[in-house]
Amino acid sequence: MPRSTLLALLAFLAFVSLGLPDGLLGVSWPSMRVAFGVPLDALGTLVAFQTLGYLASSSLSGRILRVLPIGSVLALSTLAAALALLGFSLTAYWPLLLAFGFVAGLAGGAVDAGLNAYGARHFSARILNWLHAFFGVGTTLGPLIVTAVLTSGSVWRWSYVIVGSAQLLLAWTFFATRGRWADVGTGEAAPPPAAARNRDTLRRPIVWLGMATFFVYAGSEFVVAQWSFTLLTLHRGESVGTGGLLVSLYWGSLMVGRVLFGIVADRVPLVRTIAYCIAASVVGALLFWLEPTRSLSFLGLMLIGASFAPVFASLVILTPRWVGQAHADNAIGFQIAAAGLGGATLTASVGFVADAAGLQTIGASVVVLTVALLGLYLALVWRGRRVEAARSG
Repeated sequence: MPRSTLLALLAFLAFVSLGLPDGLLGVSWPSMRVAFGVPLDALGTLVAFQTLGYLASSSLSGRILRVLPIGSVLALSTLAAALALLGFSLTAYWPLLLAFGFVAGLAGGAVDAGLNAYGARHFSARILNWLHAFFGVGTTLGPLIVTAVLTSGSVWRWSYVIVGSAQLLLAWTFFATRGRWADVGTGEAAPPPAAARNRDTLRRPIVWLGMATFFVYAGSEFVVAQWSFTLLTLHRGESVGTGGLLVSLYWGSLMVGRVLFGIVADRVPLVRTIAYCIAASVVGALLFWLEPTRSLSFLGLMLIGASFAPVFASLVILTPRWVGQAHADNAIGFQIAAAGLGGATLTASVGFVADAAGLQTIGASVVVLTVALLGLYLALVWRGRRVEAARSG
């Protein structure tokens, strides 16, 4: 097998492992909170601890990759994730669960930022979109695993045993292949220039605008993923099986959209296409919130997932073009950190609003977030074009 093909397959496996825990949490949370005796909005606290770990590792990813090769980062991070997930399944104490959440976040941030930075240099737009599609494989399998466990009469903890055990096997795979990740190019360019310092990267306004865009995008994606099951089952009266299936279909539409977009990613006007996709997500959010019919509400949920599909990978691909290769690794690390922060902060915020004003506010929150995302993306494009014009001039 060619080395580049093997590395792409290993990267796909890494992103499956990255998506599995995210897919587990939304469906297992109603049962989990009862087991720990915590309120509904405590999900925000757990996600916050996960995000603290995620921010710590992703924001320092540029430095980490200068010390450890990406193969070792993958092996160690996947092992940490496996131990954290098995800890979820065993502990009966809420503070210890939060600690395991922090470790899981550390692992996820290192894998996410490290592979995105590596992929921006070495993978095509097609492969990078497919890489994020495999994140969707993990997030699609997660709800199905929890739903199967719950409908079989078992407790939610078994779903974490299953996924944690699979992560142990994956950690061994990455350890065995860690030497294959030498800096191999795609044949298109010389090695990138020396990396800029973090503080120099942060002096660029476009980096902060990119971070804001990632913050709102990830928050939008995770609010839909983590709160739609609660809205569907506790407010709209759907069964646990139906709610779990719909969340899986949301993640599945995200995954399938990334696979399909990967086929055409190198042949479409990327900047304009992403604008259309985000606008379509606004339409999907309106259908999900207003629920003109139950079927159109479900269709809206799927449309959000399909429309979100190419956004994350495409923003990563555009980053070196807009910030320069010397700043790319740092900027991508900061953007991944901002995405983690957005996922936690906005998920918690929607939870607080839903707890105070009613679960029906979840749908309206998704509309607000998608509209904000469209505005930020258009501002990012405008700024990026100005940077490109200044560079060429």
